[in-house]
Amino acid sequence: MAQRISRAKRTVRGTQFRQPDAQDRDQRLAAVLQVLYLIFNEGYTSTAGPDLHRTDLAREAIRLTRAVRRLLPHEGRVTGLLALMVLTEARTPARTGPDGELIPLDEQDRALWDRTAVAEGTALAEEALAQGPAGDYQLQAAIAALHDEAQRAEDTDWPQILALYDLLVRRSPDPAAALGRAVAVAMVHGPRAGLAAVDALAEAEGTAGAAATAGQRNYRLDAVRGHLLERAGEPDAARTAYRAAADATLSEPEARYLRRRADRLEHPDG
Repeated sequence: MAQRISRAKRTVRGTQFRQPDAQDRDQRLAAVLQVLYLIFNEGYTSTAGPDLHRTDLAREAIRLTRAVRRLLPHEGRVTGLLALMVLTEARTPARTGPDGELIPLDEQDRALWDRTAVAEGTALAEEALAQGPAGDYQLQAAIAALHDEAQRAEDTDWPQILALYDLLVRRSPDPAAALGRAVAVAMVHGPRAGLAAVDALAEAEGTAGAAATAGQRNYRLDAVRGHLLERAGEPDAARTAYRAAADATLSEPEARYLRRRADRLEHPDG
């Protein structure tokens, strides 16, 4: 992730937060937004180290995105990205426990979510969708809004989320979006259908990166596979997948969470 951010920064070195000429506006704006997106993601879920959340990075990304939006208030991509950040950051108070342990979205105490931020983010998401053809950021913001609007995990509108993911993956073959879609497939059609989607992703990823080392394996695939295998009633296979994911991630909080999931399946009464 650090390398990706560095490459993105080099791409936009010298870019100023002002209206560029029409000729290169879209290209420059896309590069700026990609940098902000990467910075926020690294802040919200750090890819390595002892901390799950880096508040400094997440807040700075939001601040800078607000600055871009002041310059381009009618640009749907900017509004959509800001909406996505605000809606995602709104969950921060509930995503870690007293000892810093990771709490997954479906187990979070939603009363702890920042409802002011949820309201702002939802309004921004609606505005972004009205500002022109829906792009990646607008679609991701709409998905985040559906999650945040659900008062309980079981109230989540998964069919609508799946429909949005279908649009998103058709637009952009992003592995994270495709994995999110696999989760939505599982929630709508059952864990077996979700596992089939995950297996297809793993096969495609293996074909595209046949030269990759084991250490570069996408641990999120194994983490999602473990969750779906657990839901499908296969605790042994789920435990293996969780441990593979824990061994592959560089994030200490994520590794601890995944190992706890595996241990819980090995000692269900413990």
